[in-house]
Amino acid sequence: MTITATETSSGLVVDVETAERIRQFLYREARLLDDWDFDQWLECYHPDAEFWMPAWDVDDTLTTDPQNEISLIWYPNRSGLEDRVFRIKTDRSGATSMPEPRTEHNIGGVEFLQRRGDEVDIRFTWITNYYRYQETLTYYGHSLYTVDLSGESPLIMGKKVILKNDLVHHLIDIYMV
Repeated sequence: MTITATETSSGLVVDVETAERIRQFLYREARLLDDWDFDQWLECYHPDAEFWMPAWDVDDTLTTDPQNEISLIWYPNRSGLEDRVFRIKTDRSGATSMPEPRTEHNIGGVEFLQRRGDEVDIRFTWITNYYRYQETLTYYGHSLYTVDLSGESPLIMGKKVILKNDLVHHLIDIYMV
């Protein structure tokens, strides 16, 4: 996902109403993860949506090719996310065995980078507090989304998650970022 900033003649990538619509969508996606409402969460994604969390390589730079380099998470489309949700819901996941973890996502710094018709590129920061086994951990970073606004509700076309933590205590999963 290549992101470059562009502005309209008014100096804004999106109008105020569209910006608020997108922010509310981002808050809803985070809440659905916190509520473990994975079926509704999947509805936030277009069938062709890519979900990618690149890894940091030995040079302290992010990997750039999910098909040829290591990634923390990579699903080329929503069917991979659907499979992941199935494993979470049916206890077929080592990352989510009992007791179920609790999360709280906080989003900030939402920036609208570029608009191409009905698609908008977005960047925002996030912090997720994660509680499990009587321990609270914090994960943080930023995400880059491409969102399609052509339908009744926005849809995520692409999601790139940059995890900034140097040390990860547990397996990383989709609900942690």
